[in-house]
Amino acid sequence: MRAYLDDYAAVGAIILVGVLLATAMLGVNRLMRPQVPSRAKTTTYESGVDPVGEGWAQSTVRYYVYAFLYVIFAVDAVFLFPWAVVLDDIGRAAAAEMGIFIGILVVGLAYAWRKGVLSWTP
Repeated sequence: MRAYLDDYAAVGAIILVGVLLATAMLGVNRLMRPQVPSRAKTTTYESGVDPVGEGWAQSTVRYYVYAFLYVIFAVDAVFLFPWAVVLDDIGRAAAAEMGIFIGILVVGLAYAWRKGVLSWTP
């Protein structure tokens, strides 16, 4: 039981060192930064253009679909490369599972295509 708790103590020590290191870095940053408050620093900055109106803007649902497409194209790459490296070792069952995974991604891609998200013009 003692060895079991020692493993948790090591993990706890690593977490504690990480928290202390982050706190120390933020504290040193706070001490060393210049502190010259002004009204210009508290205004909203939009690519060098003075802000007009309020800072709230409604975004369309299309951005969520773009995020969904990112997941389709990025996550499949993350899973496909390691899977392809060890394909000979893991056998046919893993190939079938990857086929199901790619099938789900193709359904998502077909949905995006059907909704017209993949076109360059709105």
